[in-house]
Amino acid sequence: MREAMHYEKAAGGVVCCFLCPHRCRISPGRVGMCGVRKNIDGKLYSINYARVSSWAMDPIEKKPLYHFYPGSLIFSVGSIGCNFRCKFCQNWQIAQCTDVPTQEVSPEELVLAAKRQAGNMGIAYTYNEPTVWYEYVLECTKLARQEGLKNVLVTNGFIEKEPLEELLPYIDAMNIDVKAFTESFYKELTFGSLAPVKQTVEIAQAKCHVEVTTLLIPGLNDGEGEIEELARWLSSLRRDIPLHLTRYFPNYKLDLPPTPVDRIKTARDIAMKYLDYVYTGNVADNVGSNTYCPSCRKPVIERRGYRTLSRVKDKKCPHCDGHISLIGD
Repeated sequence: MREAMHYEKAAGGVVCCFLCPHRCRISPGRVGMCGVRKNIDGKLYSINYARVSSWAMDPIEKKPLYHFYPGSLIFSVGSIGCNFRCKFCQNWQIAQCTDVPTQEVSPEELVLAAKRQAGNMGIAYTYNEPTVWYEYVLECTKLARQEGLKNVLVTNGFIEKEPLEELLPYIDAMNIDVKAFTESFYKELTFGSLAPVKQTVEIAQAKCHVEVTTLLIPGLNDGEGEIEELARWLSSLRRDIPLHLTRYFPNYKLDLPPTPVDRIKTARDIAMKYLDYVYTGNVADNVGSNTYCPSCRKPVIERRGYRTLSRVKDKKCPHCDGHISLIGD
Protein backbone atom coordinates (compact mmCIF):
# COMPACT_ATOMS: atom_id res chain seq x y z
CA MET A 1 0.00 0.00 0.00
CA ARG A 2 1.26 3.48 -0.85
CA GLU A 3 -0.20 6.97 -0.53
CA ALA A 4 -1.78 7.87 -3.83
CA MET A 5 -0.85 10.66 -6.19
CA HIS A 6 -3.26 13.07 -7.88
CA TYR A 7 -5.77 13.71 -5.12
CA GLU A 8 -6.82 16.50 -2.77
CA LYS A 9 -8.25 16.56 0.72
CA ALA A 10 -11.70 18.03 1.27
CA ALA A 11 -13.86 18.84 4.27
CA GLY A 12 -15.02 16.11 6.62
CA GLY A 13 -12.16 13.76 5.86
CA VAL A 14 -13.31 13.32 2.25
CA VAL A 15 -10.70 13.02 -0.49
CA CYS A 16 -11.10 13.91 -4.17
CA CYS A 17 -9.27 11.66 -6.62
CA PHE A 18 -8.11 13.22 -9.88
CA LEU A 19 -6.48 10.17 -11.48
CA CYS A 20 -9.33 9.45 -13.89
CA PRO A 21 -12.36 11.36 -15.19
CA HIS A 22 -14.68 9.79 -12.61
CA ARG A 23 -13.11 12.26 -10.14
CA CYS A 24 -14.42 10.25 -7.21
CA ARG A 25 -15.21 11.96 -3.90
CA ILE A 26 -14.32 9.25 -1.40
CA SER A 27 -15.48 9.23 2.21
CA PRO A 28 -13.29 7.76 5.00
CA GLY A 29 -13.13 3.99 4.81
CA ARG A 30 -14.51 3.86 1.27
CA VAL A 31 -12.92 3.15 -2.12
CA GLY A 32 -13.32 4.84 -5.48
CA MET A 33 -14.94 3.44 -8.61
CA CYS A 34 -11.77 1.46 -9.35
CA GLY A 35 -12.00 -0.43 -6.06
CA VAL A 36 -8.30 0.04 -5.30
CA ARG A 37 -7.93 3.66 -4.17
CA LYS A 38 -9.08 3.94 -0.56
CA ASN A 39 -9.60 6.79 1.88
CA ILE A 40 -7.85 5.85 5.11
CA ASP A 41 -8.10 8.49 7.83
CA GLY A 42 -8.44 11.32 5.33
CA LYS A 43 -5.60 10.22 3.03
CA LEU A 44 -5.95 8.42 -0.29
CA TYR A 45 -4.00 5.18 -0.67
CA SER A 46 -3.30 2.89 -3.59
CA ILE A 47 -4.18 -0.43 -1.94
CA ASN A 48 -3.09 -2.47 -4.97
CA TYR A 49 0.42 -0.98 -4.92
CA ALA A 50 2.96 -3.78 -5.58
CA ARG A 51 0.15 -6.38 -5.62
CA VAL A 52 0.65 -8.66 -8.61
CA SER A 53 -2.16 -11.02 -9.60
CA SER A 54 -0.57 -12.53 -12.68
CA TRP A 55 2.48 -12.46 -14.89
CA ALA A 56 3.58 -14.34 -17.99
CA MET A 57 5.76 -14.14 -21.07
CA ASP A 58 3.54 -13.24 -24.02
CA PRO A 59 4.06 -12.61 -27.72
CA ILE A 60 3.88 -8.86 -28.32
CA GLU A 61 1.12 -9.62 -30.85
CA LYS A 62 -1.12 -10.76 -27.98
CA LYS A 63 -1.43 -7.22 -26.57
CA PRO A 64 -2.20 -6.73 -29.50
CA LEU A 65 0.71 -4.74 -30.95
CA TYR A 66 1.52 -5.61 -34.57
CA HIS A 67 3.84 -2.72 -35.43
CA PHE A 68 6.07 -2.74 -32.34
CA TYR A 69 8.98 -5.20 -32.48
CA PRO A 70 6.96 -7.87 -34.33
CA GLY A 71 7.71 -11.42 -33.30
CA SER A 72 9.11 -10.38 -29.90
CA LEU A 73 8.24 -11.64 -26.43
CA ILE A 74 7.34 -9.36 -23.54
CA PHE A 75 7.03 -9.93 -19.79
CA SER A 76 3.38 -9.16 -19.01
CA VAL A 77 2.12 -8.28 -15.56
CA GLY A 78 -1.23 -7.35 -14.00
CA SER A 79 -2.80 -6.46 -10.67
CA ILE A 80 -6.45 -5.94 -9.63
CA GLY A 81 -9.07 -3.27 -10.19
CA CYS A 82 -10.51 -1.20 -13.03
CA ASN A 83 -12.25 2.16 -13.40
CA PHE A 84 -14.76 0.71 -15.89
CA ARG A 85 -17.59 -1.75 -15.32
CA CYS A 86 -17.73 -3.34 -18.76
CA LYS A 87 -20.54 -5.88 -18.93
CA PHE A 88 -18.44 -7.86 -21.43
CA CYS A 89 -15.17 -7.80 -19.43
CA GLN A 90 -12.80 -10.56 -20.51
CA ASN A 91 -10.64 -10.39 -17.36
CA TRP A 92 -13.40 -9.74 -14.82
CA GLN A 93 -11.89 -12.15 -12.29
CA ILE A 94 -9.12 -9.63 -11.56
CA ALA A 95 -10.54 -6.39 -12.98
CA GLN A 96 -13.95 -6.47 -11.29
CA CYS A 97 -12.98 -8.42 -8.16
CA THR A 98 -10.36 -7.11 -5.74
CA ASP A 99 -10.49 -9.92 -3.18
CA VAL A 100 -8.25 -12.25 -5.17
CA PRO A 101 -4.87 -13.82 -4.35
CA THR A 102 -1.89 -11.60 -5.12
CA GLN A 103 1.78 -11.55 -4.28
CA GLU A 104 3.78 -8.52 -3.23
CA VAL A 105 6.46 -7.60 -5.73
CA SER A 106 8.46 -4.40 -5.36
CA PRO A 107 9.30 -2.34 -8.47
CA GLU A 108 12.92 -3.43 -8.15
CA GLU A 109 11.90 -7.10 -7.94
CA LEU A 110 9.61 -6.79 -10.95
CA VAL A 111 12.27 -5.23 -13.15
CA LEU A 112 14.78 -7.86 -12.03
CA ALA A 113 12.28 -10.62 -12.87
CA ALA A 114 11.75 -9.07 -16.31
CA LYS A 115 15.49 -8.93 -16.97
CA ARG A 116 15.81 -12.62 -16.11
CA GLN A 117 13.33 -13.73 -18.79
CA ALA A 118 15.08 -15.19 -21.82
CA GLY A 119 14.40 -13.25 -25.01
CA ASN A 120 12.37 -10.58 -23.22
CA MET A 121 12.21 -7.04 -24.61
CA GLY A 122 10.37 -5.28 -21.78
CA ILE A 123 7.35 -5.10 -19.50
CA ALA A 124 3.69 -4.89 -20.52
CA TYR A 125 1.29 -3.58 -17.88
CA THR A 126 -1.90 -5.39 -18.80
CA TYR A 127 -4.61 -7.94 -17.85
CA ASN A 128 -6.49 -5.51 -15.57
CA GLU A 129 -6.54 -1.71 -16.06
CA PRO A 130 -2.95 -0.52 -15.43
CA THR A 131 -3.78 3.17 -14.95
CA VAL A 132 -5.48 2.37 -11.60
CA TRP A 133 -2.13 0.81 -10.61
CA TYR A 134 -0.66 4.21 -11.33
CA GLU A 135 1.95 4.77 -8.62
CA TYR A 136 3.43 1.31 -9.06
CA VAL A 137 3.44 1.46 -12.85
CA LEU A 138 5.11 4.88 -12.79
CA GLU A 139 7.92 3.62 -10.56
CA CYS A 140 8.37 0.42 -12.56
CA THR A 141 8.51 2.21 -15.89
CA LYS A 142 11.21 4.55 -14.64
CA LEU A 143 13.34 1.65 -13.40
CA ALA A 144 12.70 -0.43 -16.51
CA ARG A 145 13.77 2.46 -18.75
CA GLN A 146 17.03 2.74 -16.80
CA GLU A 147 17.65 -0.97 -17.39
CA GLY A 148 17.05 -0.75 -21.14
CA LEU A 149 13.64 -2.44 -21.10
CA LYS A 150 10.66 -1.28 -23.18
CA ASN A 151 7.42 -0.29 -21.42
CA VAL A 152 4.03 -1.16 -22.90
CA LEU A 153 0.65 -0.05 -21.54
CA VAL A 154 -2.54 -1.91 -22.47
CA THR A 155 -5.29 0.40 -21.30
CA ASN A 156 -8.85 1.63 -21.62
CA GLY A 157 -7.45 5.15 -21.92
CA PHE A 158 -9.73 6.55 -19.19
CA ILE A 159 -7.21 8.76 -17.40
CA GLU A 160 -6.90 12.47 -16.74
CA LYS A 161 -4.51 14.53 -18.82
CA GLU A 162 -2.06 15.47 -16.03
CA PRO A 163 -1.26 11.92 -14.80
CA LEU A 164 -1.16 10.69 -18.40
CA GLU A 165 1.42 13.29 -19.39
CA GLU A 166 3.47 12.46 -16.29
CA LEU A 167 3.58 8.79 -17.28
CA LEU A 168 4.05 9.08 -21.05
CA PRO A 169 7.78 9.94 -21.06
CA TYR A 170 8.45 6.39 -19.80
CA ILE A 171 6.03 4.57 -22.13
CA ASP A 172 7.25 3.16 -25.45
CA ALA A 173 3.98 1.78 -26.79
CA MET A 174 0.30 1.66 -25.92
CA ASN A 175 -2.65 -0.36 -27.05
CA ILE A 176 -5.72 1.71 -26.23
CA ASP A 177 -9.22 0.25 -26.19
CA VAL A 178 -11.72 2.46 -27.94
CA LYS A 179 -14.66 0.33 -26.93
CA ALA A 180 -17.17 2.05 -29.19
CA PHE A 181 -17.62 5.38 -30.89
CA THR A 182 -20.78 6.56 -29.10
CA GLU A 183 -21.22 8.05 -25.65
CA SER A 184 -24.38 5.99 -25.15
CA PHE A 185 -22.41 2.73 -25.43
CA TYR A 186 -19.85 3.93 -22.89
CA LYS A 187 -22.55 5.10 -20.49
CA GLU A 188 -24.65 1.95 -20.66
CA LEU A 189 -22.03 -0.79 -20.97
CA THR A 190 -18.85 0.55 -19.34
CA PHE A 191 -20.02 3.28 -16.91
CA GLY A 192 -17.38 5.51 -18.48
CA SER A 193 -17.32 8.01 -21.33
CA LEU A 194 -15.79 8.27 -24.79
CA ALA A 195 -14.43 11.83 -24.83
CA PRO A 196 -11.57 11.24 -22.32
CA VAL A 197 -10.52 8.09 -24.19
CA LYS A 198 -10.32 10.04 -27.45
CA GLN A 199 -8.21 12.65 -25.64
CA THR A 200 -5.82 9.93 -24.44
CA VAL A 201 -5.39 8.59 -27.99
CA GLU A 202 -4.83 12.10 -29.34
CA ILE A 203 -2.18 12.91 -26.71
CA ALA A 204 -0.45 9.53 -26.67
CA GLN A 205 -0.08 9.07 -30.44
CA ALA A 206 2.13 12.16 -30.52
CA LYS A 207 4.38 10.83 -27.73
CA CYS A 208 4.76 7.07 -28.28
CA HIS A 209 3.71 4.22 -30.52
CA VAL A 210 -0.08 3.69 -30.35
CA GLU A 211 -2.38 0.99 -31.65
CA VAL A 212 -6.13 0.92 -31.07
CA THR A 213 -8.45 -2.01 -30.39
CA THR A 214 -12.24 -2.15 -30.70
CA LEU A 215 -14.17 -5.26 -29.68
CA LEU A 216 -17.15 -5.43 -32.05
CA ILE A 217 -20.34 -6.54 -30.30
CA PRO A 218 -23.30 -7.39 -32.56
CA GLY A 219 -26.01 -4.75 -32.52
CA LEU A 220 -24.20 -2.54 -30.01
CA ASN A 221 -21.12 -1.01 -31.67
CA ASP A 222 -20.68 -2.77 -35.01
CA GLY A 223 -22.77 -0.53 -37.26
CA GLU A 224 -21.12 0.42 -40.53
CA GLY A 225 -21.60 4.14 -39.88
CA GLU A 226 -19.97 3.87 -36.45
CA ILE A 227 -16.98 1.95 -37.83
CA GLU A 228 -16.58 4.61 -40.51
CA GLU A 229 -16.67 7.42 -37.94
CA LEU A 230 -14.06 5.67 -35.80
CA ALA A 231 -11.73 5.09 -38.75
CA ARG A 232 -12.20 8.61 -40.08
CA TRP A 233 -11.35 10.10 -36.67
CA LEU A 234 -8.21 7.96 -36.34
CA SER A 235 -7.09 8.93 -39.83
CA SER A 236 -7.50 12.60 -38.91
CA LEU A 237 -4.72 11.98 -36.38
CA ARG A 238 -2.59 9.68 -38.56
CA ARG A 239 -3.44 7.19 -41.28
CA ASP A 240 -0.79 4.80 -39.97
CA ILE A 241 -2.34 4.16 -36.54
CA PRO A 242 -3.04 0.39 -36.56
CA LEU A 243 -6.64 -0.54 -35.73
CA HIS A 244 -7.57 -3.98 -34.41
CA LEU A 245 -11.22 -5.00 -34.87
CA THR A 246 -11.82 -8.04 -32.71
CA ARG A 247 -14.64 -10.54 -32.44
CA TYR A 248 -16.82 -10.59 -29.33
CA PHE A 249 -17.66 -13.80 -27.47
CA PRO A 250 -20.09 -13.99 -24.52
CA ASN A 251 -18.42 -13.12 -21.23
CA TYR A 252 -19.15 -11.82 -17.73
CA LYS A 253 -22.59 -10.13 -17.73
CA LEU A 254 -23.24 -9.99 -21.48
CA ASP A 255 -24.65 -13.08 -23.18
CA LEU A 256 -25.20 -12.04 -26.78
CA PRO A 257 -24.22 -14.43 -29.60
CA PRO A 258 -20.65 -14.09 -30.93
CA THR A 259 -20.10 -11.48 -33.61
CA PRO A 260 -20.56 -12.97 -37.10
CA VAL A 261 -17.20 -13.33 -38.82
CA ASP A 262 -18.49 -11.65 -41.98
CA ARG A 263 -19.33 -8.55 -39.94
CA ILE A 264 -15.73 -8.34 -38.69
CA LYS A 265 -14.42 -8.61 -42.24
CA THR A 266 -16.88 -6.00 -43.51
CA ALA A 267 -15.83 -3.63 -40.72
CA ARG A 268 -12.20 -4.07 -41.77
CA ASP A 269 -13.06 -3.24 -45.38
CA ILE A 270 -14.77 -0.04 -44.24
CA ALA A 271 -11.90 1.04 -41.99
CA MET A 272 -9.33 0.32 -44.71
CA LYS A 273 -10.77 3.21 -46.73
CA TYR A 274 -9.29 5.57 -44.14
CA LEU A 275 -6.41 3.70 -42.47
CA ASP A 276 -3.28 1.98 -43.74
CA TYR A 277 -3.31 -0.90 -41.26
CA VAL A 278 -6.50 -2.62 -40.07
CA TYR A 279 -6.56 -6.08 -38.50
CA THR A 280 -9.16 -8.63 -37.50
CA GLY A 281 -8.86 -10.43 -34.16
CA ASN A 282 -10.37 -13.50 -32.48
CA VAL A 283 -11.07 -14.96 -35.92
CA ALA A 284 -9.25 -17.37 -38.22
CA ASP A 285 -8.50 -14.84 -40.94
CA ASN A 286 -5.14 -14.98 -42.69
CA VAL A 287 -5.97 -11.87 -44.73
CA GLY A 288 -6.97 -9.76 -41.73
CA SER A 289 -3.97 -10.78 -39.62
CA ASN A 290 -1.28 -9.84 -42.16
CA THR A 291 0.38 -6.46 -42.67
CA TYR A 292 0.19 -5.06 -46.22
CA CYS A 293 2.21 -2.32 -47.84
CA PRO A 294 -0.01 0.78 -48.14
CA SER A 295 1.52 1.52 -51.55
CA CYS A 296 1.43 -1.78 -53.44
CA ARG A 297 -0.95 -3.73 -51.12
CA LYS A 298 1.30 -6.80 -51.07
CA PRO A 299 1.87 -8.66 -47.76
CA VAL A 300 5.03 -7.65 -45.90
CA ILE A 301 4.38 -9.33 -42.52
CA GLU A 302 2.51 -12.65 -42.42
CA ARG A 303 0.99 -14.02 -39.23
CA ARG A 304 -0.37 -17.42 -38.33
CA GLY A 305 -1.64 -17.20 -34.79
CA TYR A 306 1.29 -15.68 -32.91
CA ARG A 307 3.88 -16.88 -35.44
CA THR A 308 5.25 -13.93 -37.40
CA LEU A 309 7.21 -13.78 -40.65
CA SER A 310 8.41 -10.28 -41.51
CA ARG A 311 9.95 -9.31 -44.84
CA VAL A 312 10.33 -5.67 -43.85
CA LYS A 313 13.84 -4.25 -43.71
CA ASP A 314 14.70 -0.68 -42.76
CA LYS A 315 10.94 0.05 -42.70
CA LYS A 316 10.71 -0.57 -46.45
CA CYS A 317 8.45 -2.84 -48.46
CA PRO A 318 10.49 -5.61 -50.17
CA HIS A 319 8.23 -5.36 -53.25
CA CYS A 320 8.09 -1.62 -54.01
CA ASP A 321 10.34 0.11 -51.44
CA GLY A 322 7.28 1.84 -49.97
CA HIS A 323 7.41 3.00 -46.34
CA ILE A 324 6.07 0.63 -43.66
CA SER A 325 5.22 2.26 -40.34
CA LEU A 326 6.98 0.02 -37.87
CA ILE A 327 9.13 0.15 -34.75
CA GLY A 328 11.86 -2.44 -34.37
CA ASP A 329 11.88 -4.27 -37.70
